[in-house]
Amino acid sequence: MSKLDRCASYDDFRAVARRRLPGILFNYIDGGSYAETTLEKNVSDFRSLTLDQRVMMDVSRVSSRVTLFGRELAMPLLLAPVGFAGMYARRGEVQAALAARDFALPFCLSTLAICSLEEVARGAGCAPWFQLYVIKDRDWTAKLLQRARQAGCEVLILTADLQTPGARYRDVRSGMMRKLSVVEHIKRVFEGLCKAGWTWDVFINGRPHNFGNLAGVLPPAASFSEAWQWIGANFDPSVNWNDLAFIRQHWQGPIIIKGVMTEIDAKFAVDKGVDGIVVSNHGGRQLDGAPSTIQVLPHIVRAVDDRIPVLLDSGVRSGLDVLKAIRLGARACLIGRAWAFGLAASGRAGVERVLAMYQSELKAAQVLSGQTTL
Repeated sequence: MSKLDRCASYDDFRAVARRRLPGILFNYIDGGSYAETTLEKNVSDFRSLTLDQRVMMDVSRVSSRVTLFGRELAMPLLLAPVGFAGMYARRGEVQAALAARDFALPFCLSTLAICSLEEVARGAGCAPWFQLYVIKDRDWTAKLLQRARQAGCEVLILTADLQTPGARYRDVRSGMMRKLSVVEHIKRVFEGLCKAGWTWDVFINGRPHNFGNLAGVLPPAASFSEAWQWIGANFDPSVNWNDLAFIRQHWQGPIIIKGVMTEIDAKFAVDKGVDGIVVSNHGGRQLDGAPSTIQVLPHIVRAVDDRIPVLLDSGVRSGLDVLKAIRLGARACLIGRAWAFGLAASGRAGVERVLAMYQSELKAAQVLSGQTTL
């Protein structure tokens, strides 16, 4: 029996990824900010929700299909943007995009990807959705948007909740967010070499380890700490709703704002002509002490009043969670850690196994709750 055959849940994929990845990478995926209370609430608040169990209903035909921005999806699920994914498996973003394509689901590419927009579009045979961080250099931002359009990207996800990196204690301790001493660097190299599968797949055969979308602003083979120093120095905390005019000037497709957690921000998004929002607290990686996304979702859905699609991420650990979010008004959910752990576990096959798990869990939950369509 292979390691994937034994994976039946999110926690199983997490355990395999933990064994395979160097600690600095596993903790980057797994961790949150400060005491990680919001990270925990994202999960526990989902678990506290209940569904009506229905019986004696005709559930011989069940469909999980939904339509989003003119595209029919096999289920209401998207692969959220995850940074550094090319360090979890060889050319990881391409492998994840291929898995998403096989399931007829959107793959959202992070600005902080290892593989570039162009490589992912070429390797997957279809363009990803693109996630943007606005930096102080607006000319460079405009050029990046132009690259995304030329690569064929159809939807832009504007992440709005990283005005400054959150205090991520795990990443400070591991050296992800600070410069390592010589001794620490040697220890990290040794730790990586002890992960033989990762070393062969990623460290040796997965090069180049550049930030493909940041060509020209980061040096080739920049370290994680150098990348975070660049983020801290260049992400623009002055970005506000008026900057949407700049984005619209350089992007003609749908724009989704990711990071909305209050009714007032949701109403601003609608008033400013945004095409969709993602209720997100960045997976508990930014403002610790913020509420869980599933807690605020019903309030935001009421505020939006069906004028634009409301999506949700953070804490979605199973197909059961997807159904709970749909029942509370979300049009679809995004998953990040889940596909990142699947990728680390076994590349494209691991991501496909994660998606198949969510799909089967969602269908089972629909059948047992008597919900034949979404």
